[in-house]
Amino acid sequence: MMERRDIEIFLTLAEELHFARTAERLGVSGARVSQTIKQLERRFGVALFQRTSRQVALTPVGSALREDVQAGYQRIQEGIAKAVAAGRGFSGILRVGFSSPLVGEAIMAAAEVFRTRHPECEVRIREVHLSDAFGALRAGELDVQITELPVREADLSSGPVLLRDEPMLAVSSRHPFARRDSVTVEDLTRDTVLVPTDAPEYLLDALIPAQAPSGRPIQRTQATTSRQESLTLVSGGAGMAVVGTQATRYHARPDIVYVPIADLPPIEYGPVWPVGAQTSRVRAFVTLLRTQLDR
Repeated sequence: MMERRDIEIFLTLAEELHFARTAERLGVSGARVSQTIKQLERRFGVALFQRTSRQVALTPVGSALREDVQAGYQRIQEGIAKAVAAGRGFSGILRVGFSSPLVGEAIMAAAEVFRTRHPECEVRIREVHLSDAFGALRAGELDVQITELPVREADLSSGPVLLRDEPMLAVSSRHPFARRDSVTVEDLTRDTVLVPTDAPEYLLDALIPAQAPSGRPIQRTQATTSRQESLTLVSGGAGMAVVGTQATRYHARPDIVYVPIADLPPIEYGPVWPVGAQTSRVRAFVTLLRTQLDR
């Protein structure tokens, strides 16, 4: 038998694959996470995670357990959220931000269902830009936003990964890379990579490394405040930009070519809200959004 907290710790570690980040996200000690996993492994008589000094990985048994437990746990969470919503009778306004068209489309679909379930609660949706990634949250203009991860801000909390998008390199149709089937991180050293002005350094490092595997630096130039501005500069030959595959759908242009980046991890998106401000409305909406995306 797995208690609810055991399930939360196991599923979060299975997602983060990092004991310290799991502890931070759940608000528990690292020792609590380690102890819980050891207890589960003793109870089941088999290892759930492979641990080395450099990485944590699921074992085949751990991977199978995650698949079996995840769906049921999400149904439980959704049921709890529904019960809480019914008991409290959601009303008022829920303000949700998004940072990409892919996320915006998912939020719009979830908001339609949310409004049906909670007609007394108005959902307002607005776009945010990475050049001012958390300004609206900190100003109290948003209750939650779905944005690029990771988020490492002392006054903000973040939830699980909801969406992933494979990275691509946007280049001018006249650029030498436009004729390539794919590029690598090493190729990013050969031209300027345009990035959002004032985006957090740790986020840029997660999306676009500061140097290639060879050790050569990648010239990241903070020069844009929006996706349209970035693509306009790219089309004019001012540099390249790392974008998600969604750009081929939402930002197709004859003067820009999108080339897959073979060795960059997916861009991840998840919910972010001010510390201590995760209301029942926010929890219910995030749970609904996650359920919708998992279908």
